[in-house]
Amino acid sequence: MPDDSSRKNYKIQNIVATTSLEKPVPLTKLARTQPNTEYNPDTFPGLVLRIKEPKSAVLVFSSGNLVCTGTKSIAQVRQVIDAVIKQLKKINVNVTTKPKITVQNIVASGTINLKLNLNFLALEMENTEYEPEQFPGLVYKLSVPNATFLLFTNGKLVCTGTKNKEQLEESMDQLLKNIKSALKNYEKQA
Repeated sequence: MPDDSSRKNYKIQNIVATTSLEKPVPLTKLARTQPNTEYNPDTFPGLVLRIKEPKSAVLVFSSGNLVCTGTKSIAQVRQVIDAVIKQLKKINVNVTTKPKITVQNIVASGTINLKLNLNFLALEMENTEYEPEQFPGLVYKLSVPNATFLLFTNGKLVCTGTKNKEQLEESMDQLLKNIKSALKNYEKQA
């Protein structure tokens, strides 16, 4: 059985966050003057702005809305938004408000230090999908807190859907409880 310290065996891989600069952004001008951009309005209405440090990509929309991906902490999200604001200043878009950041999704990877029988878990646990011919992981959905896990036989996992560290830890705790409960049921039946 895993001990409670195993809940800390995860690492945030990506945070998706949104914000609004509350100012319109001339995307064509930004694309023409900044080398780290991709903009093709015929296929997608947003401009992709790549930031080197911390390595991330930001979708910039003409409305001033931003979607930031690739960061691993809220501090990094703030750094990236500040870098975008600096680049916009170069094309005379002066952002005067401090943008409010909203985390939309956290993706974390980790381990629960157990060998998992995915066939058994698919039968014992609710809200699972397991098609080993299609994909080697079991998809497990928690409703409270809202999180989706990919579980692998070696105990490795990916968690997505949480919006803060507390939710992430709570969902990891709940996952462990649910797996332990399924294992107890199995032991009773054996």
